[in-house]
Amino acid sequence: MSALTPHEPVATVPVPMANVAGTRPGAAPGGARVLVRELWKVFQHGGRSIEVLRGINLDLQPGALVSVVGASGVGKSTLLHLLGTLDVATSGKILFDGADVTDMSPAQLASFRNREIGFVFQFHHLLPEFTALENTMMPGLIARRPRKECRDRAEAILARVGLQDRLRHRPGELSGGEQQRVALARALFLSPRLLLGDEPTGNLDSKTGRAIHDLFFELNRELGMTLLLVTHNDELAGRAFRKLRMVDGRIQEEE
Repeated sequence: MSALTPHEPVATVPVPMANVAGTRPGAAPGGARVLVRELWKVFQHGGRSIEVLRGINLDLQPGALVSVVGASGVGKSTLLHLLGTLDVATSGKILFDGADVTDMSPAQLASFRNREIGFVFQFHHLLPEFTALENTMMPGLIARRPRKECRDRAEAILARVGLQDRLRHRPGELSGGEQQRVALARALFLSPRLLLGDEPTGNLDSKTGRAIHDLFFELNRELGMTLLLVTHNDELAGRAFRKLRMVDGRIQEEE
């Protein structure tokens, strides 16, 4: 275990802006700029301190499409959960268009997360008793938007991801790829400015996974959202306009 503590500074090497951006040429505007400064996450287990993230510094430009790779257990998902405000850092700051989310209350974070951040996980987490349309509508209903407005918007998004003929089907009646498309549609419902994917194609066959990869890239181009994907899929990672590798709780740039 490293002798470092969460309060010790970690030297960082400035990254040229061309690398920092990681944006697709011609990407539409609208994504968030996310700055991470000296981010630490330390877990206590059996009387020991386990340093999972160790002084992460990261700059995601608006509209960036970035992949994060690395061995299991190096902190990729932990980083994603902190960026998505699903967990709280031990120390450090996360600035979302200048707003420090690490200073927000739990109630503020819940509202902010629902409004600004979309998530797509390896397992789709769809509600089995609801249709594709109803699952996609859920973020809008939680935000107390009119039901007809939610229905119209959900139908449009599902059509965009190729499911216009599957609106009334429940998850158990859909293929794995179709379920993941519903999960993506749900994540996009409130037009998040940051979309986070945690192994979004890890549970799919290669052909279906490739189709989902294409969809991520198309949506990044069309909507301009900032997109960060944690993946073990080398093909997906290599297609991103910026590739990061996590090693021992730190970020390394890859060419």
